[in-house]
Amino acid sequence: MAQRAGVKMKLNITARAANLQYAIRDIVVLAKQYEKQTGKKPLYLNIGDPIAYDWKTPQFMVDALCKAAQDGWNGYSPSDGEPELKRAAAEKEKRVNGIDVDPNRIIVTAGVSEAIQFLTGALVSDGAELLVPGPSYPPYISYVKFFGGKPVAYRTVEEEDWNPDTDDLRKKITDKTVGILVINPNNPTGSVYNEKTLKEIVDIAGEHGLPLISDEIYDQLTYDEPQIPMVRISGDVPVVGFNGVSKVYLAPGWRVGYAYFHDSNGELEPLYDAMVRQARVRICLNATAQIASIAALRSDGRHLKGTMRKMRARRDLIYKRLNEIDSISTRLPEAAFYIMPKIELRERWPNDTEFVKDVLKETGVVFVPGSGFGAEHGAGHFRSVFLPPKDMIDEAMDRLEGFMAKR
Repeated sequence: MAQRAGVKMKLNITARAANLQYAIRDIVVLAKQYEKQTGKKPLYLNIGDPIAYDWKTPQFMVDALCKAAQDGWNGYSPSDGEPELKRAAAEKEKRVNGIDVDPNRIIVTAGVSEAIQFLTGALVSDGAELLVPGPSYPPYISYVKFFGGKPVAYRTVEEEDWNPDTDDLRKKITDKTVGILVINPNNPTGSVYNEKTLKEIVDIAGEHGLPLISDEIYDQLTYDEPQIPMVRISGDVPVVGFNGVSKVYLAPGWRVGYAYFHDSNGELEPLYDAMVRQARVRICLNATAQIASIAALRSDGRHLKGTMRKMRARRDLIYKRLNEIDSISTRLPEAAFYIMPKIELRERWPNDTEFVKDVLKETGVVFVPGSGFGAEHGAGHFRSVFLPPKDMIDEAMDRLEGFMAKR
């Protein structure tokens, strides 16, 4: 048997990997410790997975998934996605959002998360800056840093239902800026950006020759005012759009998303090519799930009426309960299933992370620290989902209310 004679293995782990953070799932590590130490199961209100609660993927989609496997869709697919799925995505964008998308310029990805990775891998190099809303979905922050860039947060105004401050956005543009990200409807705040603000963002992008990245994964999960797709008002400003089946179609574990490229004269072609090249390296997306997702994207969305009725009731409950708790206040979410309350920390906790840890330790309720969505604009907040059944929401709020009463 070979002997190493005491020679230690050399492992030079890169800082970009060793320092990666993802607040939504990082908090689960502490929740598991809580469960091990106390023997009690935590109440998870941290992750936007409907299937973890009492929601089910529509049966016609489950049937389509089984049929796809039985029909033999179990091999590799084209790296940029099954052609029929791309056509279905383009049809859905036209039918639902009223925009024209070329199916030949769509890349199918493992959820929006992989689209983010491909985008930042193509756009971001050392010192590059991507403008992101503050607060923002954490993978945008993490991947920009991973590729050596700097995520620059522009302010969204809590008192104005978290709509962007376009004056602040304009001030943040430098010669290192490579794009402007808009998440609408928004995670983590549940906001829906108004048309005036979106047009101002389009104007700013056009003035500076910057592409717009529009994350619209929650496009059909709005309560009152509909979401306005960026392409509908972008004119000749290039837009990269992200969407998929995870949220609207209640299938997050399928990991089927897509990126589309919309411009008038091919300016995005180098970006499209660079992202497709990354897709080739990872070979392809799950072919069976892609074929099944065609049924979702071509469906009439009849499951949404019941989904939104149930979601609205849970939103209204958690909004009411949170605003009744001492030292906590929140805006009413306009879309999705997230809420972003503000905490009066005073001298009780040094920051929102310690607040969330203290809540978990004392009550077993799992929230996400607001600073995990951006150190500046998320600070002093926490994010909760309102996906659980009403009795679980009430239980979590009872525990939080009792916790705050002791502080």
